Amino acid sequence: MTAYDFYQRRAGVLLHPTSLPSGILDKDAERWLEFLEQAGFSVWQVLPLGEPQQGLSPYQCVSAFAMNPALYTAHTPPQPDLESFGTFRTENPWLEDYALFKLLHLRFSGDAWYEWPDEFKYRDLAAMNLLRNEMADESLRLQWQQFELHQRWQELKQLAKSKNILLFGDMPLFVAHDSVDVWACPQRYLLDDTGMPTVVTGVPPDYFSDNGQRWGNPHYNWEYMQAENFSWWLQRMRYHLKMFDTVRIDHFRGLQASWVIAADCETAVDGHWQETPGEALLTAIREQTGSLPIVAEDLGIITPAVTALRKKFHLPGMSVLQFGFDEHDDNPHKLKNILEDRIVYTGTHDNDTTLGWFESLTPELQQQVQATLASEIETTDSAAPTTGAVVNTMIRAAMLSAASICILPMQDILQLDSSARMNVPGTMTGNWTWSFEWQQLDRISIADLRQLIETSNRLIHYDT
Repeated sequence: MTAYDFYQRRAGVLLHPTSLPSGILDKDAERWLEFLEQAGFSVWQVLPLGEPQQGLSPYQCVSAFAMNPALYTAHTPPQPDLESFGTFRTENPWLEDYALFKLLHLRFSGDAWYEWPDEFKYRDLAAMNLLRNEMADESLRLQWQQFELHQRWQELKQLAKSKNILLFGDMPLFVAHDSVDVWACPQRYLLDDTGMPTVVTGVPPDYFSDNGQRWGNPHYNWEYMQAENFSWWLQRMRYHLKMFDTVRIDHFRGLQASWVIAADCETAVDGHWQETPGEALLTAIREQTGSLPIVAEDLGIITPAVTALRKKFHLPGMSVLQFGFDEHDDNPHKLKNILEDRIVYTGTHDNDTTLGWFESLTPELQQQVQATLASEIETTDSAAPTTGAVVNTMIRAAMLSAASICILPMQDILQLDSSARMNVPGTMTGNWTWSFEWQQLDRISIADLRQLIETSNRLIHYDT
């Protein structure tokens, strides 16, 4: 029995904290949890909570551990809890390196660590000790900031627990090149003597991009990581499992094989798959943590070997209804193929909103979508492919599916068009900025949402 019962039918909402009206974890986060409870939702899914490296993408972060300071501005209490802070520092040995990394970034005007003077780039012992002494107060301030962020998130986690709402986190598989993780231990990555990647990450051409996606992250030195018994990975998982009830591993297929691109290649078209020791890693995580409350993001090109790895460890995968209307009968996103071991979405943060997606289809495809939905679920919607009808029908189809968990993007609950899209993969501008306003909730019926969740036999918390 894991800490997260994937086979207990639940419904939830995908909303990153930056999409709250305030954009931070203030009273709006508490009000958000109240909305979820009132509507009958019992899962809150977020994107990674890390500090974006540059821009706003939460999938390229300064640290694989540190939370984004922009998510919460706390005030130091009159009598700070120094004992708890000391415990937090002991339990999170990444803190000091994170603080020093941030301070060096400021000292060198934002230059990446591999552009710093050699004594800091290569972490010369004498230079680092001097830095620790010179910047002790500033370092403690940044560490305290992370402590306050962690404390605030734990407050929200306890509030969510009281409302029977599970927190569903997200973990990028890879880390950014200019991150504290790579700087602190470059041996864990495939780098040359100057700190530059010899090969980089990405995916081949797929639904989102004809040229594939060249992410540019360094690949892991899996041989080195195995030799140290995956210590960094285990520390990372323990940290995330303290923050969340379950964690999605983004690009899960990279734990079976990763797309390897030569560092001097400008696109992701030319690359090759290279096997990775994901089975050994997942075994180590299960042995050390006692459970695997993990969701496998298995979208895109998925081979039988990837599916076998997921099923061996009894991890639920993902199905996205927007992908379920092609001619392939075995498409895992078709309603009839969505089983209990799936998390079903109308769309994800990388998809257009369902309204925007539907409006982008040709009239012929719109009719096909409407006819397919009408044939697979009992619906009273008009046969005419009206946009409002199809969003409601897609939501209903997801709720009624066999998937253990149904997650709806908030944009779909509000029936918003493409202007509310969170991210367009492969693009660098205009992403991650959408947020809603509280008055937008006036246009939806909380009672109708709750009734749909109830009739779908999904868990609802009743006050006693």
